[in-house]
Amino acid sequence: MLNLKQKTITGITWSFIDKSANLGVTFIIGIILARLLSPKEFGLVGMLTIFISISNSIVDSGFSQALIRKKSCTEDDFSTVFYFNFLVGLFMFALLATCAPLISRFFNEPLLIPLIRVLSITLIIDSLTIIQRTILTKNINFKLQTKISIIASVLSGGIAVVLAYKNFGVWSLVAQQIANRFFNSLFLWIWNKWRPLSVFSKKSFSELFNFGYKLLIAGIIRDIAQNIYYAIIGKYFSASDLGFYSQAERFNKLPSQDVSSVIQRVTYPVLAEIEDEVKLKLAYQKIIKSTVLITFMLMLGMAAVAEPLIITLIGEKWRKSVIMLQMLSFVGMMYPLHSINLNMLNIKGRSDLFLRLTIIKRLLIVPTIVIGLLWGINVMIAGMIFNSLVSYYLNSYWSGKLIRYPINEQIKDIIPYFLISLVNGTLIFFIGLILPFNYGIKLIIQSASGLFIAVSLLELIRPEVYLEFKKIVLSYFKTTKKKRP
Repeated sequence: MLNLKQKTITGITWSFIDKSANLGVTFIIGIILARLLSPKEFGLVGMLTIFISISNSIVDSGFSQALIRKKSCTEDDFSTVFYFNFLVGLFMFALLATCAPLISRFFNEPLLIPLIRVLSITLIIDSLTIIQRTILTKNINFKLQTKISIIASVLSGGIAVVLAYKNFGVWSLVAQQIANRFFNSLFLWIWNKWRPLSVFSKKSFSELFNFGYKLLIAGIIRDIAQNIYYAIIGKYFSASDLGFYSQAERFNKLPSQDVSSVIQRVTYPVLAEIEDEVKLKLAYQKIIKSTVLITFMLMLGMAAVAEPLIITLIGEKWRKSVIMLQMLSFVGMMYPLHSINLNMLNIKGRSDLFLRLTIIKRLLIVPTIVIGLLWGINVMIAGMIFNSLVSYYLNSYWSGKLIRYPINEQIKDIIPYFLISLVNGTLIFFIGLILPFNYGIKLIIQSASGLFIAVSLLELIRPEVYLEFKKIVLSYFKTTKKKRP
């Protein structure tokens, strides 16, 4: 169990560094690009998000999760999936290129034809890196992935900024995505020594696909659900409105989905190793508490400073994104909890239940879209908040049944951290209301105050997870200090 704990801490540490470093790089680059480009140009790329996202799910086909879940993978397994991914990547590239005129007519934007034909090149590049990433993830080797991701983000971001300064407009955003995928793939192949064998095993394919195809269907449904709002706003509102929404969503994803991604990437292979049911529940419970402590603080804090954050960083022209970000922060609070609960279904081999839940939850989107078309984007986001709460109930109910961690017990564990975060966020918000300074100074004071209030509340209440995290941090600094000459 000690070895497992070390794996988890190491994995989360490097995965968090990966996400934080990439977050810092992409955030800074995103700010520069948002100041150089218009909301419409961001909206044009946003229109293509749903098509690229669904295509990537089809290219993966659930095989990466199936490989991570499998206890002992063979070289035949990896090679078989590699060739399958590559062939599907070529097919999806050709399909999107062919369908480009139809997509353009749907949004009534002629420029989308060349945009999607060029952007779909990323599908071929990604197909070549899936197995490389899967092997590193299965071995909980996030250190190498971190280095590669940071280098790729810096290089691709630099290319995008130069092109934006040269007035390439929306093409700078497309170039950024292609360059990022290319550099990631290049360095993964250089530094990860795995190479495919000249073999395609029908046995391996059948075994892995039997588990993976349900995740594929669930993944497609999930991608449609997560990105359908981009398509609806782009179709029935305007490219500029979609640009405002996409910027709010980008800020929202920084703490929510990145934390979710870190937790999911690390805990899935780690929890999959635990066979004792009691130990599994305890580990799962601790992950839930740790996640909400971080996520709730960040998201409610972001909602409180949304106005000075948006205006200071990307400018007055993005003001419409403020209210969207404040509302989306409440949706983002639930992302990591969704991921953790759904992870448990996969760990238990219940991809069938994963699929059924995905279908049920996505049906809830229909009324949300309808009210959005009738009353506007902000009302649609309010519907997304309601959907997120219902989805959490469904996810936690079924995952809880599998490990005897019922939803009422999970909510009991979550409530204290929610209340601490709510008090912190409320105080930050009211501090902003009474400050007479400009937005930049207000943002600095609110952020510093929020950190001070959060630590003070945690020191006062002293929850178990916080004390353990504090112990780990202090131990790390003591160890580092001893190593110095």
